[in-house]
Amino acid sequence: MSFFRNLLIASTILMTAGAAMAHADTAAGQDTPQKQAVRQYVIRNGKSKAVVLPGADGLPDQISVSAARRPTSADDIGTSMTIITEKQIQTQQRRSLTDILTRQPGLNVVQTGGAGGVSFIYMRGNNPNEVKVRLDGMDINDGSSSTGAFDAGQFVTDGMGRIEILRGPQSGLYGADAMAGVIDVTTAQGQGRFRPFVRIEGGGYGTFNQTLGVRGGQGRFHYNVELSHYRMEGFNNIPSYIERYYGADHQQRHEGNRNDNRSANIRLGYDVTRNLDLGLTARLVQGNNHSYSLYDLQSENLYGDKGVREQTNQNEAIVRGTAHLVSFHGLFDQVLGLGYMTNRNRWTETGTSYGSPVNPDPDYYRSSRLKVDWHGTFDFKRYGQVLIGAEHFHDTFNTSHTAADMWDSGYDTSASMDTTAGYGQYQGNWKHILYGAANIRYDANSRYGNHVTWRVAPAIHVPGSGTIIKASAGSGFHGPSLYQLFVNQVGVGYSEKGNPDLKAEQLIGYDAGVEQKLLHDRLNFGATWYDNRVRNLIQSSLSIDSSYDYNYSYANVAKARMYGVEAFLDWKALSSLEFNLSYTWTHTRDEATHDELQRRPQHKFNFNTTWTPIRDLTFSGNILYTSSWRDLPVIGSESCSTCGRGHGYFTIDVAANYKINRYVSVYARADNLLNRQFEEPIGYLQPGRAGYGGFTLNY
Repeated sequence: MSFFRNLLIASTILMTAGAAMAHADTAAGQDTPQKQAVRQYVIRNGKSKAVVLPGADGLPDQISVSAARRPTSADDIGTSMTIITEKQIQTQQRRSLTDILTRQPGLNVVQTGGAGGVSFIYMRGNNPNEVKVRLDGMDINDGSSSTGAFDAGQFVTDGMGRIEILRGPQSGLYGADAMAGVIDVTTAQGQGRFRPFVRIEGGGYGTFNQTLGVRGGQGRFHYNVELSHYRMEGFNNIPSYIERYYGADHQQRHEGNRNDNRSANIRLGYDVTRNLDLGLTARLVQGNNHSYSLYDLQSENLYGDKGVREQTNQNEAIVRGTAHLVSFHGLFDQVLGLGYMTNRNRWTETGTSYGSPVNPDPDYYRSSRLKVDWHGTFDFKRYGQVLIGAEHFHDTFNTSHTAADMWDSGYDTSASMDTTAGYGQYQGNWKHILYGAANIRYDANSRYGNHVTWRVAPAIHVPGSGTIIKASAGSGFHGPSLYQLFVNQVGVGYSEKGNPDLKAEQLIGYDAGVEQKLLHDRLNFGATWYDNRVRNLIQSSLSIDSSYDYNYSYANVAKARMYGVEAFLDWKALSSLEFNLSYTWTHTRDEATHDELQRRPQHKFNFNTTWTPIRDLTFSGNILYTSSWRDLPVIGSESCSTCGRGHGYFTIDVAANYKINRYVSVYARADNLLNRQFEEPIGYLQPGRAGYGGFTLNY
């Protein structure tokens, strides 16, 4: 109950803060902030053709909000980015955030144990904890985890209206954790008439999903509420060669994982006047994942344990309120925000060892984050725009485990930290040929010190050619997590202790590329070269004392370089037929050992096509190829980090959607159509061929 009580308290605070700004003296109107942003963009840039394909959030598909923290044409800034719309998510029937991110250029997503398993997002070869993820303006990297990385395993796509992926260092605007890039998710905004819907889906691996939602607008009020329940059961993620190696019996070979996810996604908005609007967004996630992994099989068949199983319970709440005010006939546009996030995770291992419970007391991992932020933009018309902003974060962390016996001493560690930051940016253009943005940011952290970061991102439009030359350069940093700084776990024969003297990881990154538009912008292709260099990488360290006790900690010991190429081709062959192709080449090296970094495949290819032969029938097909990669082996020596190699793979997915009438739609899809058996990471089998189908009832 305390979980939901905290949410209610935070929601009340947010609405109170928003109402405090409701004193504008302009006349009332019905325009949403998205419509205002589009209108201002068209007036300012004179590019009316850029607003013909509005997304579910009311913004055109070609306009980025995240790259410069204000509506900007994707062509007018040097940032390498991908924009994913709600329509694309629905057409491809991607139900989880991991599914949609896996198919994007520059990213490699690794997930253990199928749906609901822990996931890791690698961007341009950087570590997962160096990628910042935001939801409706709230930073949602998981402070309860050991590294502070975002885990997308329990994030479903219901309610998502837009995903912007910014590649390259973004700390100049977004601070710590954005040294590799930013994934910015925006909830779809309700508008128009009252539209309730129900979606039911079933299929392979015991899948049974239900989603209930309603969206629309009434006068000045607009809303979007979606509730979902996802269930998967019976997926065995242990590869057959591992089962044979450890002599698995019939029950162990058929032991399956189970995942149960309940989520709520809410977006509410109220237009107080034509120039002032208030917003409230919230996402609640409750995930229960039961797993049987190769390590549980090892415990049973090597060490004589019985009935070993793992269970992870996750409760997460993310809530944010905003007040948005446009003043002086559009000269000054500002947003005040207040956000709160909390994670409550519990890990339990059941079973017996030597006749006693393996782990009778759960491990708890808890965190919270309070964020207060403000930013404003001065629009000087043809002289450019100036953005200024400030943020403050308060993060807390706790991990605990009750002592079970003489071999288990237990632990209880709590810590907190504060970050205050200010930033500024100038954005403008010269004769609609040279566009660009430059920013700088100062972060002051109570644990790992002060950092200044920057970024410049120019774009050159070659007149009359359809050619755009883009480039960017910037710095980034990633601070150590509270776990890495202060963890204190001591047992018989081992210990894990944090290092409070850890420094932040730092990066310098560059990229340059060219894009070409042909056939009246129906054909668009290009390529980008990138090069990142990182120092002060935080890695686990191990020492063995005179008593042969294993002592684990963390240290700044490594340097690394990541470089490669991202290429794409988008072709709208017909109004009803579209092709999208992307290719990523990534080369990574630890500059101290000259080894490849783990879980970074060198080649990745993705091809997607969408065909609408008749008005209400749409087909989608996807081919994904990933080359081999270095990884930690699970059979044999585990003392090396790159002596195992995962096999490359490719998958084919197909999907179909048919709208029978305005009330009923049916759909079906087949994932991994050729039933390719592959692991990612090593030791964790990914789902084989499976079919799914369902229907949606709309009003």
